[in-house]
Amino acid sequence: MLRWAKWGWIVFQKDLRLEFRTLTALNAIILFAVTTLTAVSFAIGPVKLQSTVLAPLLWVILFFSAMSGLAHGFVREEEQQTADTLRLLLPPNAVWIGKWVFNVTLLGILQIIVVPLFLILMSAQVENWPIFLVTQVTGGLALASVSTIIAAIVSLASSRGALFAILTFPISMPILISAIHSTQLAFEGAPFSACMTDIRVLFSFTVIVVTVSVLVFEHVWRP
Repeated sequence: MLRWAKWGWIVFQKDLRLEFRTLTALNAIILFAVTTLTAVSFAIGPVKLQSTVLAPLLWVILFFSAMSGLAHGFVREEEQQTADTLRLLLPPNAVWIGKWVFNVTLLGILQIIVVPLFLILMSAQVENWPIFLVTQVTGGLALASVSTIIAAIVSLASSRGALFAILTFPISMPILISAIHSTQLAFEGAPFSACMTDIRVLFSFTVIVVTVSVLVFEHVWRP
């Protein structure tokens, strides 16, 4: 396990250096999110939205922004013909760990930039910050976990972009439902105990997806 973590860290560092050299995935997810958020804010105008609208809107923007860039880690390996080198040199699970940490990092950067901008442009008031922050962390981890294994699957397909979103959306429905409900509670100022079921769902979903991914990744990624 320690060797997997060490080799996974090497894969993560490689992807991070390549990403900050080209900024392909980062530009894609941030530009998509900022453009969508700006368009929505101008369309709505000065109207103050209810929490029942703000919470779904936030997670829809985060989800589809993630879909525009989180598959890039695996797709780039196939396009640059470096995937076979990784298959020969490193254990499959080490590759998955590195790609997973890379996607968690990308999604974390997206949330750090987009969420404050969303709160400002939408004039959204968070009444319970602990719920809001825990939901962002657990929801982001769950979404990155699903996206990583789906990206590995679709990287071998010809129509990668469309297939990635199509496969990820139904699997991510429990994530989105729990994250939206918990975020709504944060906007409304509910007590932390009210969101515990949603937080457990997000955390459990992440653990299950990560465990299953580690078990099946070797068979998924080898053509």
